[in-house]
Amino acid sequence: VMTRTATALLALLLAAPAAAQQTAPNAVAPEEIGSWRLSCVADRMTDRADCLLRHRDPVERAQGGSGSSLVLEVQDRGGRLVPMVAARDLTLEGAQRGLLALTGTAQLRFPPNRYFELPCALEGRALVCAPRAEDAQRAADELASAPTALVRMVGLGAGGANAEPVELGLDRTREALARYRARVPEGSAAPAAAPQGQTL
Repeated sequence: VMTRTATALLALLLAAPAAAQQTAPNAVAPEEIGSWRLSCVADRMTDRADCLLRHRDPVERAQGGSGSSLVLEVQDRGGRLVPMVAARDLTLEGAQRGLLALTGTAQLRFPPNRYFELPCALEGRALVCAPRAEDAQRAADELASAPTALVRMVGLGAGGANAEPVELGLDRTREALARYRARVPEGSAAPAAAPQGQTL
């Protein structure tokens, strides 16, 4: 299974430069909302907005000018606005990020609550570490009122289980979630790309 996943990852990254040349939909100017940044692109054919709500500070910065940073973000999953950790638009320079899809997990905690484990997988050209289905509601509830998030990456291409977590201050989160929901009404979000490879 791991061999098939590695092969799929290589094919994905080799195809990334060509995919990046495709014409993008109309981008809407990003909004800064406290510690969050809301970026949207509008599809003129369907009038549907595809939005990303991401923390302004990365969990882990990209290695090199063309790499992909790991960022705490919020996405609509099954009608819930859930936190996840993601690196988007992976390229060959970001192959180390792709290794996390083989064995990687993000640990996310909103103190003083207990932490979540977010298994990582490839979704299209993105590495996405998202809560398990049974944790999604608790993650969404805790995110809305948390003043701080702790994030630690574990697995190939990341630190160990005892590495110091990254601390992110959260400000005006409820307002940012409301802005996201205004742009992406419940039930209108595009379905997530099918995960590629095995998650842990």
